[in-house]
Amino acid sequence: MTGLFVTFEGGDGVGKSTQAALLEDWLRAQGRDVVRTREPGGTDVGQRVREIVLHHRGHIDARAEALLYAADRAHHVATVVRPAIARGDVVIQDRYLDSSVAYQGAGRVLDPQQVRDLSLWAVDGLLPDVTVLLDLDETSARRRLDADDKPFDRLEAEQAEFHARVRTAFLTLADAEPARFLVVDASLPVDEIAALVRARVADRLG
Repeated sequence: MTGLFVTFEGGDGVGKSTQAALLEDWLRAQGRDVVRTREPGGTDVGQRVREIVLHHRGHIDARAEALLYAADRAHHVATVVRPAIARGDVVIQDRYLDSSVAYQGAGRVLDPQQVRDLSLWAVDGLLPDVTVLLDLDETSARRRLDADDKPFDRLEAEQAEFHARVRTAFLTLADAEPARFLVVDASLPVDEIAALVRARVADRLG
């Protein structure tokens, strides 16, 4: 079987983990081998990077933050993603380089193209076959996070203006690559979103 690389993107609180789990269950029921992973944190090295970038209590320079994400991404793709695709597995991943462009590029007000180029270099040009963008306005997303009653990480704790820039950046990325992106209204019922995702993935699997 041909491998497939599927990523889920969007702001915090849009339901990426829920939809990734539903897609995994559906694919396994079809007899597909699935690797479900995330960035940062998809490897032992990535877990250490995740602790730094999401939970470090002190200041991290924006460029240093972007480099940490890129370093995690390089190791993760080399050791997890590419081998799985080569085996014919479907890789389902929570966040990839589009998150760096949105969060470090737009959110941290770095040059988005430079951030993208850095990640593309880190992964030797690997792009997903399908990127599902779950789109939700920042106010609704924050209400969902508040309802979880869990401490915010460094990015979740940023102000509304930061998250508005991130959302705009994601939508700009999707507009530029409509063949790769599936943009879904994250306020739709969970089952409706899952059906839209399944249809796109099934189409790419042939």
